[in-house]
Amino acid sequence: MPDMTEKNAPREITIRHRGRGAQVFIYLGKLLRMFIYQNDWKVLPMAALIAGLVGMVIRRKCFVQMEGTLMGAFAIVCVCIWNGCFNSIQVICRERDVIKREHRSGMHISSYICSHMIYQFLLCMGQTAVTLYVTRMVGVQYPAEGTITNPFYIEFGISMFLITYASDMLSLWVSSLAHTTTAAMTIMPFVLIFQLVFSGGMMTLPAWTKNMTHFTISNPGLKVIAAQADVNHKPYATISNMVTKMRDNEIGGTVSVGQVLDLLENKDNQALQDLRAREIGKVFTLGELADYVKNSATFEDFRKEHVLENTSWGDILRSLLTSEDMQKDLDASIGGSTLTLRALIQAVLDSERLQGALNHPVFKETTVNDLLSLLKVDTLIQKYSDLEIDARFTVGKVLDLLTSNPDVQAKRDTTFTVKTTLGRLLDLVGEDRVKTFLEEKAAAASYNADYENNAENIVGYWLSLAGFVFLFALLAMVTLEFIDKDKR
Repeated sequence: MPDMTEKNAPREITIRHRGRGAQVFIYLGKLLRMFIYQNDWKVLPMAALIAGLVGMVIRRKCFVQMEGTLMGAFAIVCVCIWNGCFNSIQVICRERDVIKREHRSGMHISSYICSHMIYQFLLCMGQTAVTLYVTRMVGVQYPAEGTITNPFYIEFGISMFLITYASDMLSLWVSSLAHTTTAAMTIMPFVLIFQLVFSGGMMTLPAWTKNMTHFTISNPGLKVIAAQADVNHKPYATISNMVTKMRDNEIGGTVSVGQVLDLLENKDNQALQDLRAREIGKVFTLGELADYVKNSATFEDFRKEHVLENTSWGDILRSLLTSEDMQKDLDASIGGSTLTLRALIQAVLDSERLQGALNHPVFKETTVNDLLSLLKVDTLIQKYSDLEIDARFTVGKVLDLLTSNPDVQAKRDTTFTVKTTLGRLLDLVGEDRVKTFLEEKAAAASYNADYENNAENIVGYWLSLAGFVFLFALLAMVTLEFIDKDKR
């Protein structure tokens, strides 16, 4: 048998693999080609469509009212999570056999995942830009300036991007766990439901489930948007709507002459003080002044004006609690918190510090003409008709003269019963002032430190979302390292 020479000996074949960095760019190029030729670009017009539909729903109240802003923030978080999850839910499981073969041929899982992270980063950036642009076009009223950046769009865009990107990486991990696209799409609804239900913002959660919010992307996502929108300092519009709905509710009771006199001396009523300060421009007798006033068209209108009888703020609040029309609104939560309007009103009524304010008289109405008849003003004027009033006499002095008269004071305990509506009472007191007061109190009661508009809060939530990005990317990488153990 001839000897084996060196020339005829079998040669050892050395296979040289690309390094990790080179593999990243190889797979990134592959993903970009898939974006163009396999219609992965369709996620951008889909993001525009979803943003347009949601924007048209939230545009009137988001960034304007407290509850509208919270609902808008939740809707925007849903859009971001939806976009992110469906970017990558099938990208790994649909080519699992290819990944297994290439891994056995020298592919680094870390390079593969890094290429996906870069590609999905670019995709999420595009979706964020599209979403911001479309929602702005359909009328969402974004603030002009942000807490950290100026303009607001940059700061808000960072939050939307991080929510989308973190959801994308979560979905990438799910895709690495699932062996088929069918399994991945079956798991996805449960992931979405968990994210939205346990966001901790729009739904009141049982105590034993609250710790589950720490495992959701939606929780820091909702908080960062609420903080950037400055939810804590937005008006609570449900109060205004409630007051408007109750304008026709009737209020009745008994008022005394003394309470009416106290109303005439009320120094907090600016309109009354302006009238009291008006000077009478010549020397009148009281009789001449009375004749002048009686012949005045303005006085005829004034006689039809209403004077309010006594009730208290506490009585009004208690009437709210018993109103059949208000039961649903009273049990609704305030600003997504556990506090209800019923609890807020009851807390005010039970407060010892507020008892003085609650017992402060509020007046219900009767006409000025009824009051003049009750006080027998015509008789008093005839009695003092010759009393002179000099040029510096004011309306306030005339009122003081009448109210300090012994005959009038003797009737302080005389009472009469009147009925009115809440709307007429608000018109006299000032509906805007009442609404503003109630809105401020409701907003203060629903204050949430997590929504405080400051850089520390916002940056903290950004870091939480970034942590989710790297955590899910790492989990996807570790999961794929065991792909060779697939039994198929």
